[in-house]
Amino acid sequence: MNAASAGRRLRREALDLLELVLLPGLAALLPWPLAFRLLRGLAWCPWLYRASCTQALAAAQAYGMVAADPAAWRREHRLVMLVDHADLYLARTRSDRWLRRYMDVQGDWGVRGQAALLVTFHWAAGMWAHRHAQASGLRPHMLLARQDRGGYVGRWVLGHYTRARANTVARADGQDVIRVPGAMPALTQALDRQEQIIVVLDVPPDQVKETAPQQVLGRTVHMPIALPRLAVRRRLPVTVFTLGLDVRTGRRELRLQPLGVWDDAPALGARIFQEFDRVVRERPAHWHFWSVAQRFFADRPAAPAAPADAPAPHDAQGRTSNSA
Repeated sequence: MNAASAGRRLRREALDLLELVLLPGLAALLPWPLAFRLLRGLAWCPWLYRASCTQALAAAQAYGMVAADPAAWRREHRLVMLVDHADLYLARTRSDRWLRRYMDVQGDWGVRGQAALLVTFHWAAGMWAHRHAQASGLRPHMLLARQDRGGYVGRWVLGHYTRARANTVARADGQDVIRVPGAMPALTQALDRQEQIIVVLDVPPDQVKETAPQQVLGRTVHMPIALPRLAVRRRLPVTVFTLGLDVRTGRRELRLQPLGVWDDAPALGARIFQEFDRVVRERPAHWHFWSVAQRFFADRPAAPAAPADAPAPHDAQGRTSNSA
C-alpha cells in the first residue's frame, strides 16, 4: 500500500469511526430527549453521510418524493440515519423501560405462541420494534444476509459495526438471527417450534430469485415473493410492522398491522406493498434505500445475484434491515 492509498484508507476509517460509532454513540451517554436534540443539531452538518444523502436526495427528486425544500429533506434523511445508528448503542445500554417511556404503539402483533411471518421495510429506525416483540412474548428470528468479509476490505470499522449490529438484533429478539442464503433448514425448524420470522421485504430484484410485480409510488416494481408464498403454503399469519420517528420530539411510533392468513401469495404481496407505499409517501426521507432506487425500480428483474431466500442488500453503513 502506497502513501496515498494509506492516507485514503485512514480517512475512510476515521470517517466511519465518527459516523458509525462516536457521534451516534453519544446517545448512550445522555438522556434520550437531550441526545435527540444533539442528533438534530448534527443533522445540520452537510459533511455527515455526504455521499449517501446526496444520492438519496437525487433519487427521491427523480421520483417526485421531495417537497419544496431539498435541504430540509436531506437534513431529515440525515437525522434518520443518525437515530438508526444511535439505536445500536441505546439497545445495548437501555432496558425495556426505555421503550415504554419513549414509544407509542398502535395495534397488536396479532400472534401469540404460533409460527408467523413479521414483515417490515428499510424505513425509519426499527431496532426497538425487536425489543417490543420480545417483551410481548414473541420469539422472533431476524432473516439477515451472510457477511462477506470481502465487502469490507479497507473498512475495518464498518465490518465490526455491521457484526455488532447483527449481534444486537439477536439480543433484542432473544433469538439467533437466521443467515441467508442457506436459511431454509433453520427457518423451517424455527417455524416448527412455533417461532416467528422477521423479514425486510423491500429488496432490489437483483438480490432475489423469485419476484412478482407490485405497485409502488405509481410504478411497477418486482418484489420478493418467496416468503409470501411460504406464508400461504404453511398457513402462517402475517403481520406488517413499521417503527416511525417523530422528527420533532424523537418519540417512536410502532404500527402493527396483522393481516391474518392468506390463500393467495400475489394478493398477500400486494397488500404488504400497500403498506410500504403508504409509509414511503408519508415520510419519504425516512426510506434508507433511496441510494439504490434505480435498482429497486428496475423495469424488469435483473439476473438473480442470490438465492430466493436472500434478504436485503447492505447499504453504505452496513445496514441489512430497517429493523436492524
